[in-house]
Amino acid sequence: MKNFKFLLVGALALSLAACGGESKTADVNASVDQVDMEQQTLETGGALTFIDDLENKHEFKATPGSVATLNPGMMDILLELGANVTGRPTITSDRGAEVEAIQEIGNPHEPSFEQIAALNAEILIVPPSFQQFATTVEATGTKIVYSNMNSVDDIKKTIKKYGALFNNTATAEKLVAQIDEKIAEGTTGSTLDALIVYGAPGTYLAALDNSLYGDILNKAGGKNIAADLPATDKYPTYANLSVEKIVERNPKVIMLITHAKPAAVKEGFEKQLKENAAWKNLDAVKNDQIIILPAELFDNPGTQVVEAIDYMRGVLKTAKEAVK
Repeated sequence: MKNFKFLLVGALALSLAACGGESKTADVNASVDQVDMEQQTLETGGALTFIDDLENKHEFKATPGSVATLNPGMMDILLELGANVTGRPTITSDRGAEVEAIQEIGNPHEPSFEQIAALNAEILIVPPSFQQFATTVEATGTKIVYSNMNSVDDIKKTIKKYGALFNNTATAEKLVAQIDEKIAEGTTGSTLDALIVYGAPGTYLAALDNSLYGDILNKAGGKNIAADLPATDKYPTYANLSVEKIVERNPKVIMLITHAKPAAVKEGFEKQLKENAAWKNLDAVKNDQIIILPAELFDNPGTQVVEAIDYMRGVLKTAKEAVK
């Protein structure tokens, strides 16, 4: 798997419903097991009706010749599938020459409309939060496709979905098989109590099980102590930190996820811990098990979810040894 360095939700599955006549149309809206039929439809000259993750229908007469995205994980998937990626998100971590050569077009919150218009890509794949900018981009002739990946299964479905769209189901199946193999490896020993915190300067939230990070934690062999905390209204896959609950459940490791300024985020979080005397009695604090997860693996990992699961298993193993 290519070593591209890269929180998004949900993905619908695919299906094929062929219509009569010379111009067949595939209806993408059911089981991902039917992607081979969809690929055949494109290869034999039929049209494809592709349903994105907001249930918008998009008609394609042929495989898209160019695609741009503002999601690092989606970029990773598209490159693995051999798509012609002409625009990519701004990424702060190290990346290879192939990625460096692709035009940056900003991020979902601060897109570069000038660069997007100049690219004139056939489709732009974005998270639902981009809807506020949709009219501006669609006026340039670029088709907007919405995609969300909020679990490992969502990543697998997305790989299959776009494997069909870009006529590369063979590679898609291989990538999904690699993810399944990694999950099947299981874990050794009992699960470990853990807390995953999303951090930005001044903001700290606990990842729930319905977040991608909570799902990775469960598959890596961790037990999410924040699993039953009430979700926030604004971020339904996250909860506000409850000092009382966290102290009561005593996580053995606390993992921080941040999209920028990791050192500043960790410093701010540790300062918060010191300001509350109850925190210092946590095993994670006493054993120095406050870990920043690398953005290149956990910031929308795409196919690199395999490496992300491996990395988290290593973190859990080290934390388990620290409390012996």
